[in-house]
Amino acid sequence: MPRRPSSPLLLAGLLAGAAVAHAALPRQFDAMVPRSLPGSPRRWTYASGVAELALAAGVAHPRTRRVAALGAAAFFVGVFPANVRMAADARSRGPAVRAAALGRLPLQVPLVLWARNVSRGAAR
Repeated sequence: MPRRPSSPLLLAGLLAGAAVAHAALPRQFDAMVPRSLPGSPRRWTYASGVAELALAAGVAHPRTRRVAALGAAAFFVGVFPANVRMAADARSRGPAVRAAALGRLPLQVPLVLWARNVSRGAAR
């Protein structure tokens, strides 16, 4: 049976994939870290990757799914400033980079709603 987009395992896979990307390509993510945050951008990159991995594990497990999915929704809201930063930095780049950066901004809304729906569908 095919998985629906609200599938908790698909959400867990997305989060785990993002965590791997943070570890494999940290420079790309370092550039998105708002400079107003204390510490080095690399620490924030790795910390967000660890958070995504923990959320992925929590969403994948039925006993922790509800809380982890709510955490994922909050995480998606929390990283929105980094996406805004990326879009602002892309203004001086090529059209494809600008389009990709701007395209990420509205994607946060369905991610938040997806995580919220996974939380609502989880056993209490």
